[in-house]
Amino acid sequence: MTVRALRLVRRLSFLRGSTLADYAQPVPNPNDQIVVSMSSGVDSSVAALMYAKQYKNVKGIFMANWSPDSRGGVSKCTVESDWEEVQTICDQIGIPCERVNFEKEYWSDVFEPMLEMYRKGLTPNPDVGCNKYVKFGKMIEHLSTKFSRDNWWLVTGHYARIMKHRATGESHLLRAGFLPKDQSYYLSQMPESVLSKILMPIGHYTKPEVRELAQRYGLVSKDKRDSQGLCFVSQHGNFKDFLDEFLPPNPGDIVTADGRVWGRHNGLWHGTIGQRSGISLPQGDPEMKGVWYISGKNYDKNQLIISKKTDRAAFEKDRLKVADWQWINSSLDFGDLDPAELTIQVRSLESPRALRAVVAGNEPEFLLQEKIDGVAPGQNLVLYKNERVLGGGIIAEAN
Repeated sequence: MTVRALRLVRRLSFLRGSTLADYAQPVPNPNDQIVVSMSSGVDSSVAALMYAKQYKNVKGIFMANWSPDSRGGVSKCTVESDWEEVQTICDQIGIPCERVNFEKEYWSDVFEPMLEMYRKGLTPNPDVGCNKYVKFGKMIEHLSTKFSRDNWWLVTGHYARIMKHRATGESHLLRAGFLPKDQSYYLSQMPESVLSKILMPIGHYTKPEVRELAQRYGLVSKDKRDSQGLCFVSQHGNFKDFLDEFLPPNPGDIVTADGRVWGRHNGLWHGTIGQRSGISLPQGDPEMKGVWYISGKNYDKNQLIISKKTDRAAFEKDRLKVADWQWINSSLDFGDLDPAELTIQVRSLESPRALRAVVAGNEPEFLLQEKIDGVAPGQNLVLYKNERVLGGGIIAEAN
């Protein structure tokens, strides 16, 4: 191995400290059981490599959560090929690997709720639910049973950081150090009880650093493209066609804000706020001429509402009501927080949005300093204070 490669290994060591002075990175004891969640991608492969180089009790684990031949005729998911690649990677690193099947839990806790939200016309994010109920829900339950008498850790390849707060001893969820790949948004519903068992070494490093280490060690995943999220979403092609396999048609009208009908839809899930409507309105009329976009949904009347982008009020919102609110740490409370120090995101990797006020309650309301475009009920809103994820919930209303 070259001198440069050796230096890179040292730089990428998970023992490397955080630049955040208030935090410390947890470090396993030499005899701890370390289980690495493997996806066949480069990030989890490098995470496994890091720990296998310095610990003796390192194992891989692969989750099969979606059966390609048992749900709606889907045939393009890559579960079996991913499993084969994971076994090859683990053999290359020199660690054993276990395969577990959480398809039942995925179906009942993630997929069916997602379908119900789409049926109602909402815009869910199933990746958040998958992390909450499966990757850090059922998986933690499985490992707790398996290693009940041992001290154990679950390692993942996520671009985020879970670190111990020196003053309180709490485990906090923080953004990744490499913001272009930050995945903290998708982890915002993780149960507090699991934080102290999770290690996310990749969150301290950049994607180019991870790729370079994989190249230097010749990992078979070194050139694999980043995954696009859920298997059935990334592999199926047209996602609306996929939903049509599970949701019966529910036709309704496409209308302008004045109530005039201009077309029909086959279900509210066929329209996403902010997308082109595909409706050709009379171009001879100056008021109708131009491109029309979906600006809202009337759930009671089963209508898609369309507007022109020049009607900014139809698209821009600055007051968001959130249901199913969950704090990352139970010690948190709105009364202890200064809205001026907080930001929110309604999409991953977007620029944080500053707040002017928070109205606390069972369904807290977040008042933004500036209006935001394209907000849809069903999306997740995540609350941050600087690097730290405080909590999140599901947008119920946007005004």
